[in-house]
Amino acid sequence: MPHTSQFDLTGETAVVTGGNGGIGRAIALGLAHAGASVAVLGRNIQKNDSVLSELNACGTRAIALQVDLTDRAALDPAWHAIEQELGPVGILVNNAGNVSLSGGVLNETPADWDNVIATQLHAVFLMSKLAAASMVTRKRGKIINIGSMYSYFGSGLIPSYSAAKGAVIQLTKSMAVELAPYNIQVNAIAPGWIETEMTAPVRTPEMRTFNDEILARTPAGRWGQCEEIAGTAVFLASRASQFVTGETIRVDGGYAIR
Repeated sequence: MPHTSQFDLTGETAVVTGGNGGIGRAIALGLAHAGASVAVLGRNIQKNDSVLSELNACGTRAIALQVDLTDRAALDPAWHAIEQELGPVGILVNNAGNVSLSGGVLNETPADWDNVIATQLHAVFLMSKLAAASMVTRKRGKIINIGSMYSYFGSGLIPSYSAAKGAVIQLTKSMAVELAPYNIQVNAIAPGWIETEMTAPVRTPEMRTFNDEILARTPAGRWGQCEEIAGTAVFLASRASQFVTGETIRVDGGYAIR
């Protein structure tokens, strides 16, 4: 049996939240290239259509649904629509995210806090609950959560984002313990500083000092690319990671080791 068959996702159905751009798009395409059918959930119709065209070009089945993950009533119907169209979901990637550049707790409004927590944490719980209920019946599955460097480090600028990303790692560990008897592996990826729309403000001239600090701390000496997260996601979605659960894999160019 070829060694690469451990990473073959043919016959699997994957769901990627926020899969229409940035890291989510890269992961969705990575899973599709590995053979999985892919469902993308995103709010922007135009971006959904764009990534759907790319997924179709991979030669696997794919759908893109317009879903606001903070709308709890929409999640269960979306899940059932996916399984009806593509089959039972064996891989869930909780990637969707947002941030409030509030400048700290003295400035952040309760409404901004609630929106970030609802998107970055509540949706991870709710989508994982749907996935787990489906996966336990087949006694197999993979749940992959997207953390952050701020899962480990504090930030005086984005407290709600840091709080949510820290909680996601603890939720990952808790679900891993609960779901291990059902042969469901739950892991997380903690990207470092990756070039995305969300991190674009850090790369502006106004934040050059902060940008320089990031590059100086990163042994790789550069920002990461979205596509560099996809390989880790494929590993965690595949048979190659059957005995890996409750882990958070940093993909950060060495940022966290300094």
